[in-house]
Order: sequence, then C-alpha cells, then structure tokens
Amino acid sequence: MSGVSSLSASLVTNPTSRLPYYAIQCTDFLGFVPKGRPINVTLSWRFPVRTQVGVIQLFGLHRTKFKLKSFAFSVPNENDQAELCDSGTCTGDEMLVPFENDENLKGPDEEIVSSVLRTEVDLLRTVEHLGNKGSVVEKLRAVYLHVLASEQWNASQLKLCHRNYLDSATNLIHYLALRCLDIQQLKEDLTLVGLMNLEIINLHVLSSLNASIRLLEALKSNSLNPKDSISAGIFTEKRLDPQNDGKFTIQTMREKASSNSEFLLGRLQDGRTTHIMVTVGQEATENETFITDLMKAGTSIIRINCAHGNPSIWSEIIKRVKESSQMLEKRCRILMDLAGPKLRTGKLKSGPSVVKISPKKNASGNVVFPAQVWLSHREAGPPPTHLSPDAVLFVDDQQFLSELEIGDTIRFSDARGKKRMLRISKKIHVFSGTGCVAECTTTAYVQSGTELHLKGKKRRPQLGKVVDVPAVEPYIRLRVGDLLVITRCSSSELDKLPVSMSGTHKITCSSGYLFDSVKPGEPIAFDDGKIWGVIKGTDISEIIVSITHASPKGSKLGSDKSINIPESNIRFEGLTSKDLMDLEFVAAHADIVGVSFVRDIHDIVVLRQELEKRKLQNLGVILKIETKSGFENLPLMLLEAMKSSNPLGVMIARGDLAVECGWEMLADMQEEIISLCGAAHIPVVWATQVLESLVKSGVPTRAEITDAAHGRRVKCVMLNKGKHIVKAVSTLDNILHSKSAERKVDVKPVILSSHHLR
Repeated sequence: MSGVSSLSASLVTNPTSRLPYYAIQCTDFLGFVPKGRPINVTLSWRFPVRTQVGVIQLFGLHRTKFKLKSFAFSVPNENDQAELCDSGTCTGDEMLVPFENDENLKGPDEEIVSSVLRTEVDLLRTVEHLGNKGSVVEKLRAVYLHVLASEQWNASQLKLCHRNYLDSATNLIHYLALRCLDIQQLKEDLTLVGLMNLEIINLHVLSSLNASIRLLEALKSNSLNPKDSISAGIFTEKRLDPQNDGKFTIQTMREKASSNSEFLLGRLQDGRTTHIMVTVGQEATENETFITDLMKAGTSIIRINCAHGNPSIWSEIIKRVKESSQMLEKRCRILMDLAGPKLRTGKLKSGPSVVKISPKKNASGNVVFPAQVWLSHREAGPPPTHLSPDAVLFVDDQQFLSELEIGDTIRFSDARGKKRMLRISKKIHVFSGTGCVAECTTTAYVQSGTELHLKGKKRRPQLGKVVDVPAVEPYIRLRVGDLLVITRCSSSELDKLPVSMSGTHKITCSSGYLFDSVKPGEPIAFDDGKIWGVIKGTDISEIIVSITHASPKGSKLGSDKSINIPESNIRFEGLTSKDLMDLEFVAAHADIVGVSFVRDIHDIVVLRQELEKRKLQNLGVILKIETKSGFENLPLMLLEAMKSSNPLGVMIARGDLAVECGWEMLADMQEEIISLCGAAHIPVVWATQVLESLVKSGVPTRAEITDAAHGRRVKCVMLNKGKHIVKAVSTLDNILHSKSAERKVDVKPVILSSHHLR
C-alpha cells in the first residue's frame, strides 16, 4: 500500500454558515483502504493537517459494525464561531470538513482537487507510517497531533466552561478525539513493547501519550532526558495556549478527579475509597435506629426519591439523618431525586387491611417451621434488625405486652372466624417498651381490631387489640395473552367503569405524554421490564395492550410502577411543574439534586437556568442517564453542565436504561459511561439492583457479589431499600473496601524439577 495518492473535495453549501464545507473523497487514503478503492472519508481516523491557513481536520469513521463510541466534533454556527456537535455513535454517516480562506473556491457546484502543500511533507510522511510498517513512536506522534488539534478546534467551546472544570473538559475533548481513531493495531504494537494500554488512559490522555513517546524515543537513543519534549518534534509552532503545558500531567489529572469527587460526594473516612448510597422512604421514620444503623454499617449518602412521599416525610428523614450524623460524628450527605417526567401506573384501589400469617410446610402439607410473629406496641417501632419475622402485629396496650412470658399462649379468632393461637417464644426489651416473638402453627388472617386473649390459672385474664394493620398492596395479575387497557381517568373514576371481561384488566396513567406518543405495533414495558406488551390500539383516552411477556404464573402490576415505551417518539419537557416545586425544598434541605431522564443539551440548559435563578451555585447535581438519547448525548451534556460551578456527577440508572436500550447493550453502555465520565473527571454513581437478592431475601447470588465488586471502579454505589438493607450495606462495605479488597488468594507455588520437565 502507498500513502495518499489523491484527495478530492466536493463543495457543499451550508445555509447556517458563510464558511464553505467540503465532502472529502480519496483513493488509497493513508494506506488503510485497498488501492484503487474510492471511498468517502468515513474512516475511523481523524487527522489534523497543518497548512498555511491554519489547522483543519478530516473527520471520519470506519464503516464497520455498530460500536458504542460517542464523540464530539465542531462546526461553525451563524456567527462563524466553532460550535461543538455530536455524532452520537460511530455509524458511518458522512461528515463535512470546513475550509476557511480557500483561494481555489470557484463556485458552489464546482469540484476542486486539493494538493498537499509543500510545508506538510514531513507530517504526511509521519502519518503514512500508520498504514504501513512504521515505528510505534511515529504512530503515537500522529495520535498526539490529532488530540492537540481537537483541543484547538474546540477552543471556543472550552472557553465557556467554568474554571473549575476547564482542565477536565479539555481532557474529555482529548479522550473523545482518541476514541474516534481506529487504533487497534497501535494498541497491539504498544502491548508488544510492554507500554501503556490506550483503553485506560482516559483520566490523563495527553500526558500519557507524551510520556510514552518520550520513553520510546529515549529507548531508541539509549538515553532518557526528562527535560526533552516531543512538542518540537511534532510542531514547528507553539501550542494554542502555552500556559496549559503543565496542566495536564498525570498527577494533576488524578488530583482533579479526586477533588471533583470530594466536591460532590464528600470526603471518605477510615481509608474507604467508594461511597455507599442508600435509598430510604417512610420506613426510615418508623424506626428510631434505622438511619443510625445504616450509617454504622457504612452508608455515607442517603437518597430520597421525590416521586414518593411528601415534604413532611422528607423533613423527618432529613432530621434523623442530621441527628445520627451528629451523634456518630460522621458526615452523611443527602441526595434528593426529582421525579422527572417518568411515566408510571396510577393508583389502584386499596385492598383490605389484613395480614396473612403462614407457617412453612413441606410437600405433604405438614408444618415444618411455625410462622414467626413480632408483637409490640406501635411506639416501639419495627422489630430489631437481627430478627426476620413473617408478620408484624402492633398491640394497643403496652401493659398486655408486659404481662406476657415465654411459653404463654394467646388465643384469638381471625378474620374468617377461625380459632387460632400464638405461643410466645422470646421476650425482648426494645427502644421504648417490650416486644415478643410468637409462633403460629396454622394459617391465620389478622385484621385491625382482632382481640388477643391471655388466660392462665394463676393470673387475671388480659385483653389486647391489634391495631394499624396496613392495607394489602393492590395489584393486577397479568399473564401472556391478557389484554390491558390503560386509561387517562383517575382510580376513583376507574371504579365506576363496567367490570372488565375475563382476561382484560384496566389501569390508569395520568400523563398525557403516553397517549399522545404511542402507535399500534410499538412495544411497551411495565415495572422495569418485568412485563412486556404490544400496543394493539389507541385513542385519545385509552390504550389497548396485549401482554407478550410475563412470568408463567402471572406477573403482578401495582401502583406507581414504571412504564417504558422505548420505540415511541416521545418528547418530555426538561423539568416538570412538580420538579420545580420540589426543587425549592431540595435547595433548602439537601446537598445534591438528582435530575431524572436528562436527554440532551436543552435539559441541561433549563436546569442551569433554574439553578442560577435561585442562586444555587453550590448545590450538587447528578445527571441520571436512563434513556438512549441521554446516553448518546452524554459528552455534550457533560460539557454543557461544566459551564456552571455546581459540583457534578452522573448516575447509571441501569433499570430504565436496560429497558430503553435492550438488556444485551447494558454492559457495553455501562462501560462507555464510566470511561467518558472518567475522562471528564466526573464521579459516577453505580445504581439499580446492586445486591438486590441480599437486600430482599437476606442471601445474595454469586453474580451479585461480582457485580458489586466491580463497583470499586466508581466513586459511589447505590442500594435500594429492602428488608435486609442494613446487612446489605455491611456486606457491600466489606466487598468494596479493605476488609475484602486487600485479601489475596494464596496460591501454592509449584517448583518444577527436572523430572517434570522431561
């Protein structure tokens, strides 16, 4: 293969700019294409070419299979200023290259052949080695050139970034430029000589390339002079901003990433390297020690979801967090997630206020383990964390509970009129009174007002009443083939509708976005993808869905469950009216605000305007990546968010992201987000279903343990609420930090003798 044999450029007019654009075509471009095969410059290489009129760039992509590689490039706007744009993903779309002050311009329809200037010969010789058998150092020089030119080309956009983020934004541009290159062969070459892995230099791109080039040159000349710089070997002119030369060292970039993380999430204590965030709700207000137990186990950030609860509940949670933090002398930050424009199912009619007590039985129906029931006064709160009862009953009379002794029998009639008994097995003193563990060997249904009778030969009969039995969470059970009707009306209006036919269910959704966006034939998912269906018909007030995926025994769909329409063309407003009201509360009480369903730059602009309006320049901001558009626009959204001084972070909301983009894409998308945020020195929160089995059942799966261990790569891991959340926090803390991270697996050394080598 030879070098550049020809370059041709077709002039393309751009109505939004006075600058001409060229669509470049070439034959045998830099030796990467078989000779004689004409192509558009849609290679994965994007090289800067230094000419007499300044720096220009050839943008391109290799036409290969779809890869999750986001990047940025720049085009002039109406004011002839460079404006950052985003290609989304490497798909092979043609890109246009701006040329300024070209004297060869003849007219908008003329084809022009551009020859290589005499002053470019040395550079082109260096670049030509990338397609042939040139040295590794020359390949790195060309990459270095490309990275620096991308910074120069986007200089006007970088100047808009806040000074706190300028260096980080510049490094992100460097990384995006590197990711646009097809450098697989270069990676292999570097591996062969035992040098860096280009996949892991996102934190400090420029300095890593610089150090590698200097090292290779030193090895070649058998001398290493720390004062040598490759800049002179690459450029004949100075860099755009010489003052930046010392800003991109490896140590400086690492310190910048660390300071950005501390700025948002706080400083970790006791040698920990990763924060643990826990989502809490109303249950935190019902147990005096719940927040304290979480913080003792390792929680450093408490998350409140504004989609649930109200300001009264949120205030009580925040009050308890601050009290526990002061008592334990441990800093704990508060994140409040704005609900955003998420589609959810409406409220279902509440079920009966009854609790079912069921003992464990074998296949023959014989009881093998009695049901464990916790009895206490309402003010005593939930059972201690070391207990896992099957049911909790609150009794109105503390005196009744005080009279109970181990071995006593309590008799009652359940909701069906069946005679049942509870036998006291344990008596425990709790925070504000006495609690007991009782055993029940037969199935019982207990409701509020149930009378508990305690009798004995040598004691006066005692009477207690069960109170505050919660209503059963309502749901509908959906099976494959069922029809589901989604209606705009409220749950109260739904009760007045005619009874549905067999196999047809109804549920509400108040959001007009859903009814205005979907079309027949499009898929729809419920409850984070547990249930899937296909839309069969729509009108202004109803959507008919045929269920295509559910569990064999049917899947439950309850109130406030997520609705996803991944293939529908839906356009949300950035912040809803509820978000704006909740933002006032967040600003007064929280350290960080989570912004849900961010999709593009417009959402970031709206957010920044609202923060500036309220003078909230110190409020931390976490962008939740939950949609395909949010993922594809992440580099641009980061650069836009860096225009303000607010501490910044990104949350990988794996639940909605998997449903919106496909389960099989989630792992690659997760890696891409971590890499991009690493290049921008922005801390990442790893969220959704972390140790979920452990949180809910008390026993983790093997896959969950390894998934949690990968959380060491990010700055924060989030756990959702559940029955065994305190145990899960303690386990995660052990996995993430020194208690387990520093353990080594001892491998017995094997010494091979001459006998083994025969």
